[in-house]
Amino acid sequence: MQAEKALEFDDLRALLGRYVRSPMGQRELHGITPLTDRAAIEHALADAAETIEYWRAASNPQTASRGAAIRPQFDVGADPEPLVARLRIQGATLEATEIFELARLLDIASEVRSVVLSARERYPRLAAHASAIADLRDLARDLRGKILPDGTLADDASVMLARLRRDSERQRRQIEDSLARFLRSHHEDGTLQEDFVTIRNDRFVVPIVTGRERRVDGVIHGSSGSGATVFVEPLETIELNNELVRLHEEELREVHRLLREFTTRMREHAIEIAASVAALSRLEMLFGKAEFAAEFRCTVPRLSSETSRRIILRGARHPLLEDILRKQKKSVVPVSLELNDAQNTLLISGPNTGGKTVALKTIGLLALMTHAGLPTPAEEAEFPLFDEVLADIGDHQSLAESLSSFSSHILAVRSMLERATGDSLVLLDELGRATDPEEGGALGVTVLETFRSRGAFTLASTHLMAMKVYGASTSGVLNGSMGFDEATLQPTYVLRLGAPGKSAGLDIASRLRLDPALIEKARGRMAASDRDVSRFLGEMHQKLEQLETERADLAARSQAVAAREQSLEQTWERKYIAKIREVEERAADLSVQFERRAQETIEDLSQKARTKIAKTKREFHEQVASLAPTPARGSTPQLKLEPGAQVRLTGIRQPATVRRILDSGEVEVEAGYLKMRVPASDIEEVIPKVPTQKRSESITFNQGPEFATSIREINLIGQRAEEACERVDKFLDTAALGQAELVRIVHGHGMGILRKAIAELLGRNPHVAKFYPARPEEGGTGATIVELK
Repeated sequence: MQAEKALEFDDLRALLGRYVRSPMGQRELHGITPLTDRAAIEHALADAAETIEYWRAASNPQTASRGAAIRPQFDVGADPEPLVARLRIQGATLEATEIFELARLLDIASEVRSVVLSARERYPRLAAHASAIADLRDLARDLRGKILPDGTLADDASVMLARLRRDSERQRRQIEDSLARFLRSHHEDGTLQEDFVTIRNDRFVVPIVTGRERRVDGVIHGSSGSGATVFVEPLETIELNNELVRLHEEELREVHRLLREFTTRMREHAIEIAASVAALSRLEMLFGKAEFAAEFRCTVPRLSSETSRRIILRGARHPLLEDILRKQKKSVVPVSLELNDAQNTLLISGPNTGGKTVALKTIGLLALMTHAGLPTPAEEAEFPLFDEVLADIGDHQSLAESLSSFSSHILAVRSMLERATGDSLVLLDELGRATDPEEGGALGVTVLETFRSRGAFTLASTHLMAMKVYGASTSGVLNGSMGFDEATLQPTYVLRLGAPGKSAGLDIASRLRLDPALIEKARGRMAASDRDVSRFLGEMHQKLEQLETERADLAARSQAVAAREQSLEQTWERKYIAKIREVEERAADLSVQFERRAQETIEDLSQKARTKIAKTKREFHEQVASLAPTPARGSTPQLKLEPGAQVRLTGIRQPATVRRILDSGEVEVEAGYLKMRVPASDIEEVIPKVPTQKRSESITFNQGPEFATSIREINLIGQRAEEACERVDKFLDTAALGQAELVRIVHGHGMGILRKAIAELLGRNPHVAKFYPARPEEGGTGATIVELK
């Protein structure tokens, strides 16, 4: 839009750049620009709103529930865009450092994807962006550790590379041993310049005194800068050096082959990697917006409907000015206003240096931020959908183009008149300036009326009386003034709507210590009407300030009364609730006492009845037994009822075992899992014991798991959440079977994903009584102690 430069949108991008740290995020930031497509703007604002909510949840340490937000990290070092572009070139091979950076990017992308998708239920818009990151964990795992951060390939990158490096190291030691023997043999004959081995042209050599090199059979590989030393490769090490060079060349070929192989594997996924980089850039930009919003206490603005266009600002602050004043430990005076289709023009007047230009810039910049999908530093912000934001702010005079201040001002206004429509926002600073006040006022009124008649939202600042009168007498135009303290002759920077303000030029000159005599002469030269208007405006502002103070006092009193009424209601409600709770507790106690006494009475009566019945039955059976005939000789002997005997009970199919015979005549028996007392009359027969048979040799016995009652542990560091949960589930089953009381699960710190998954599993496992973080000496929050049931 035309006003981006005048409203310092580029400086705003630089401010946002503090919260977008990676090169790919910076590229995404530079693409942020005000839009005119309603759907695209609302989509961007909705994304920003959800990300701010996520950021706040992640900043709250108490969020530890399932699906909790975890702040992702975007620690990408190099810019991946050129590397992805090279991947698309068939036959190109990436350098080792480039492959390392891309592999690290895949790890970061995988981690961000996992973190954001774990909260997909609460944050579906962010999850949609994270879903665009390809799942390339297998590729990242295959490349992990193959290339070291300094760009060298690890020894275990391939079997061949490991073998070649071992052979090279062995060959190097042989050469060093050979040269050590050479140095010892020539230590005393004056041939050596110094007693050490060095390297020239990738070959091991020894320093020989110049002129004595003929004493040594070998190849000269150069001399020192002074010429006093020549470097000779002894004859006995030439073959060894040749072999070392050959191994080194083979190692280079193997390294190049591996780099080609790694590049090819990445090229197979070039499209997915490019999509992942784009998605990661968008996510970093969104989280940058959220961090900016948290830092500057921003709200997410909204677009007004097409049928009810309006500008609403509550507590709006200019972000660049706020950033400057923060460093000075000062605060910004916020701006609040409301305009609509019926009242779409605001004229701001008031003292010089009173904040008129800052107010215009604040409104204009926040409009651009809204159309760019950015959160705005305000308590509330709403704007119509603008097709253009047009601004004439500042002095555009140019000596090179022979333009005066007034000429450049008129050219800017003409361009704005040509471009403005009913859907435009127009900002005019000091309209009609730099010329005769009467002519400037007439011109300013005409320009304002033109914009107003087109339906454009227009905000202008002025000192001209003609425009102040126009604002006060024209329907649809609202006057506003910047506050001025008459007592201190200082501006208050508060925008007050409903009345024009006085310029207070002489008052400010007095505050700036201009000669009082000159000021009095200037007042004397003012026309009587000008003095009267100035005095009238001053008196009107004093009355407005008085009314504002009284209104604020009335509002404070009303709020205090309402708070007192609410406090009294809450006090009576607390007393009533406490009384009800007391009555309920007493009733509950009485109910418990009644039930306990009733149960005791019933049990006492039942016991007496059972004793009486048992006694009656025993007497009856004794009488029957005395009348029964004596069994004949040779008949089956009567089995004795005694503890351990197997009996059959009336109405129960399963045999029971006699535990003991009570004095009351009852018999305590055990049938399967049931233990009961029955009268002797319920025993139908005593079952003969079956002889014990010898155990078959084919039957085997396997002892169950043994598990010491001391602490045992399982280490899950480096494992994925799903795999780790499966291992912990089996581990707990084994621990429970082994009658363990206490176990320790080591999961590490990380980003908390594994710890959260383990906590969810433990919360629903039937073996777990409770669990808690380990003590610092046992691993702290990197381990969890579990007490089993």
